Amino acid sequence: MQKMNNNRIQLSEIFTSIEGEGPFFGTKTMFVRLAGCHLSCRWCDTTYALGMNTGRSYSICEVKDLIIELLQPSTYKINFTGGEPLIQHEAVAELAKFMKQKGGLRTYIESSCFDSFRFSEVLPYIDICKIEFKMSDSKVVDHKNYSDLLHNETQCLNLAVSQHKSTYIKIVVTNSTNLEEFRNLVKEIFENARACDLIGFVIQPSYGVDEPPLSKLLGFYDCVFPVYEEVRIVPQLHKFIGVR
Repeated sequence: MQKMNNNRIQLSEIFTSIEGEGPFFGTKTMFVRLAGCHLSCRWCDTTYALGMNTGRSYSICEVKDLIIELLQPSTYKINFTGGEPLIQHEAVAELAKFMKQKGGLRTYIESSCFDSFRFSEVLPYIDICKIEFKMSDSKVVDHKNYSDLLHNETQCLNLAVSQHKSTYIKIVVTNSTNLEEFRNLVKEIFENARACDLIGFVIQPSYGVDEPPLSKLLGFYDCVFPVYEEVRIVPQLHKFIGVR
């Protein structure tokens, strides 16, 4: 990965919309989308933010001013997303800390959790953590590096739970997702976290790419329900109402 300038941030966009994913769907949210992602999820819907040379370079102070200028009344949370925000983890930590001190706004990170050290550096300033576990059919990394990704995702889960963050699990599934692999992953997740440690478990069907039928979705649901009854199948709702 390209080394980032700690005093600057490569920003794709800042906008306010309706949260369309996870247990906080429907909430008014400011999205701070950072540019750059070294992963390759085959269903990625923000390909315009993948390159580190996309968006625009700002100083950290400029982005703080921009957030305050654009922040709308009644905003529920600020979502640091991407791209992959952990690539610029020092900038995310600085901005999240600023928003906690300045605006008292709930902070939320939406990351692949590919690096547990970077995650730990950001975590003190984050209120809500989505721990996303990638299935192997995501093609997010090659087979050689997949086990390392799962290890980091599990470590991020342990960190978030140990620091009593509002933590939920998200897994994107497709028609190609292997049910037995999914079942084994669920078992591993609940060997590292208790049901009471989580505020949600979201199974998200892929949209527009290898979409899973109802029968497969119910199979995934049945893997989770015996250990976590609050499991939900939640599609990307913002796409159905035509917003970002």
